[in-house]
Amino acid sequence: MSKNKISAGDGDTTDSVVATTPEKALRADAKRNRDKLLNVAHRVFMTEGISVSMDEIARRAGVGVGTVYRHFPTKEDLFGAVIVSHKARLIEEANQLLYHDDPGEAFFHYFARIIREGIANKAITDALVSSLNIDAGRSEVARDFWRGIDNLLARAQQSGSVRADARIEDIKVLLIGILQATGDDGTFPDRIVSILCDGLRG
Repeated sequence: MSKNKISAGDGDTTDSVVATTPEKALRADAKRNRDKLLNVAHRVFMTEGISVSMDEIARRAGVGVGTVYRHFPTKEDLFGAVIVSHKARLIEEANQLLYHDDPGEAFFHYFARIIREGIANKAITDALVSSLNIDAGRSEVARDFWRGIDNLLARAQQSGSVRADARIEDIKVLLIGILQATGDDGTFPDRIVSILCDGLRG
């Protein structure tokens, strides 16, 4: 197989620079495997908790267990990556909602969304509740997560949709309380969320 060549400045050819397609393909394949592992692990942790073995996660993802350990040396590393990925999706949604025509609707939609996600996913709920406390400031992702909520809150307050004296610390306490109080039955507490939202309205 001949190497791909480029033309030098004097018109000669050189094979000192060759195509890097195989290397790029390898990187793309590794990224696909990592993304697949994160998606599978997210579903497994959501439905079965974090006790599922790395071997089982590898089997469900359709990759060798060695591939799992290359990306995530321990289950704690894998779970941490799942949490970061989960929060990154919520951060992206918060950023998109900043352009919503109705700031109040955007804030209350997102507030309920976090509760719904937390109730549906007990493992991630526990991690989220932990991050609401003193460890929240240690993670850039956690800071971005709360900044996204704070931005939606400020915009909703400017429009008069949310009471002016509400602070992000109040929102954290409300979220901690409702996620800890709902238990493991997986039922979204519509009435309680409605009461909380009514109390926040301007």
